[in-house]
Amino acid sequence: MVANFKVFKKSSPNGKITIYLGKRDFVDHVSGVEPVDGVLLLDDDYINQKERKVFGQIVCSFRYGREEDEVMGLNFRKDLTLVSEQIYPSNEKVETTKLQDRLIKKLGPNAIPFKFVLPPNAPATITLQPGAEDQGEPCGVQYFLKAFVGESDTERPHARSSVSMQIRKIQYAPSKQGRQPCTVVRKDFMLSPGDLELEVTLDKQLYYHGEKIAVNICIRNNSNKVVKKIKAMIQQGVDVVLFQNGQYRTTIAHLETQEGCPIQPGSALQKVMYLLPSLQSNKDRRGIALDGQIKRQDTNLASTTLLANPEQRDAFGIIVSYAVKVKLYLGALGGELAAELPFILMHPRPERNKFIHADSQADVEMFRQDTVDPSVDDPNY
Repeated sequence: MVANFKVFKKSSPNGKITIYLGKRDFVDHVSGVEPVDGVLLLDDDYINQKERKVFGQIVCSFRYGREEDEVMGLNFRKDLTLVSEQIYPSNEKVETTKLQDRLIKKLGPNAIPFKFVLPPNAPATITLQPGAEDQGEPCGVQYFLKAFVGESDTERPHARSSVSMQIRKIQYAPSKQGRQPCTVVRKDFMLSPGDLELEVTLDKQLYYHGEKIAVNICIRNNSNKVVKKIKAMIQQGVDVVLFQNGQYRTTIAHLETQEGCPIQPGSALQKVMYLLPSLQSNKDRRGIALDGQIKRQDTNLASTTLLANPEQRDAFGIIVSYAVKVKLYLGALGGELAAELPFILMHPRPERNKFIHADSQADVEMFRQDTVDPSVDDPNY
């Protein structure tokens, strides 16, 4: 009995360099990032010519402006090479994984293992949703694993002898819930006795995508004003760290009600309002932050960005946060009273990959072209 693996593959246009990866999503655990490990298969021409050098890089690409606005030499895209190493020839021995061992055994002596380690403060893969009229690449952060032939890692590689595969850096929800979010705000009124008190509580701090959020609202009206309407909303905060003023908020779910209103002086009201943050109801909203996607895969609202130290922000990324905001409307003279609670919205950590057991013949067949994900051979992928 042997373990069967799924493999992603992409080759250079001349077919002489091929990248094999076991996965394209690499998890940021806040304290560190999973290493990007795989196998590079070289043609005999490169192996026999010892003067040939093959380099590997991980490039973080940040597009912060529309591609169609790039005129008169303007460029709204920055590429940052996070890792750059010489893969072949190399004197450093790479500690191989089970997948790499299996690939080397199947592909032969021209298969060379590699392992790249991303810095812990590298930004997450995030895309800003384009408008209906926008064309070209969407704004956001993307990662590419590149391999090419050259004299040094700083020279511009030839397109025919280079290969680039898109990967993602993602985060999953922590294993433990944090403290239950709760806040109490009060408003005093000039020339009026008493105050208006608003208490907002969430049943937990961490929510998963697709999960409804229960907003518990308690209103105590000790003033002589009247509460006429209640509005609850979920706001997505986007901080484009590259710009000093690159912070904005977008309401992605809201609910207004007059049930239980008007709340007269001396009375109280307790109610629960349910909100569902989803991409389905924000399909046409330009600038909404989405989880970075690989072509032909569905995506969703961006997950909350977790930082080990909020003060040490990488100036190359996008930071996403979420908050529940509740407003009480008191009329033209009374004004408003608002309370806000931050929460975390993420994907649960998936179970560890379970190996599919098969016999030796099935293990041989898994590397046929029809068993490797065909989408990675798309030159536009």
